[in-house]
Amino acid sequence: MPVVRRHISRRLFAVSAATALVLLTGACGNSDKQDESTGTSAGGAFPVSLKSALGTATIKSEPKRVVTLGQGSAETAIALGHTPVGIEEYAWGSDKSGYLPWIHEAVKKKGDELPKQFKGGEQLDIEAITELRPDVILAPWSGITAKQYDLLKDIAPTVAYPDKAWSTDWDQQIDLIAKALGQPKQADKLIGTIKNQLAVAAKKRPEYAKHRFSYIYNSGPGTLGVFSPDEQRVVMVKSLGLKVDPVVKTFKETEGTDSSLIGLENADKLNKSDVLFTFYSDAKNRKEIEAQPLYAAMPAVKKGALVYSADNSFVTASSMLNPLTVPWSIERYLPLIDKAIAKADKADK
Repeated sequence: MPVVRRHISRRLFAVSAATALVLLTGACGNSDKQDESTGTSAGGAFPVSLKSALGTATIKSEPKRVVTLGQGSAETAIALGHTPVGIEEYAWGSDKSGYLPWIHEAVKKKGDELPKQFKGGEQLDIEAITELRPDVILAPWSGITAKQYDLLKDIAPTVAYPDKAWSTDWDQQIDLIAKALGQPKQADKLIGTIKNQLAVAAKKRPEYAKHRFSYIYNSGPGTLGVFSPDEQRVVMVKSLGLKVDPVVKTFKETEGTDSSLIGLENADKLNKSDVLFTFYSDAKNRKEIEAQPLYAAMPAVKKGALVYSADNSFVTASSMLNPLTVPWSIERYLPLIDKAIAKADKADK
């Protein structure tokens, strides 16, 4: 589950649980110069050099064997027609197949071999990555360290984050990956498709625009955090039409995060949020958090206008924006939001 540092805040699903990073590696499903998914020739896009906070990756020719680290890179590579050869295991959000379901579904649909999974984060399995013989390692939205980077770059050109760990914007990540794979023109297409998918969903729910929301989290009893307006899970919700409660912008962002730890004693500051979005690390965490009087007293909680899911896969998918998670999340998100808004409106009558 995720946490609240920037590398956690961006993917924080459960602040109290250990964060597992999604690493991917993929054997290109197509080894021709012509990409099967986009029909775009990559021949003229190389060599390409991509600078990062940890070093510069120079990719001399079209990668055939791709490995990804962190979150979102595997999905974008797959959308560009490059099924990774391996990915970092992420048990918390995986389904019975052992894979994140949208990755499993997309790879199976393509008829490609599923990526090999290996340990990531602080226990990053360098040996497993070496055995995969990658042509490129994609990690623009990850938390790899300088020490890890120095090992990885000796295996293959490694595209790390441009500024700080876990601080790369979702559209920036797509742009970097498209360039690394020799398909720079496809970045705008993927970004445009994602924005359109969200806009179409929002158009079908005009009533959402009448409601304010805050996206909250906890790290145990007595705690309360609020995600910032530009954090990815918040961006997804507001792109579906709901309005971020203006009070969120008044909170001081906790250093190194995309969120603010305001403390449960300040729960009343969210009294004008019609709907609250959140997640819990597990059933026990939910029970102890919702039993707290200050938490239960928030109007949205009182009304039952709380959007949450016990499905770890959904919590994971709805916490990041990429070509595979957005359509997968939208169809599951709308019924949950509809239910919460209906409760909020009913209580107000």
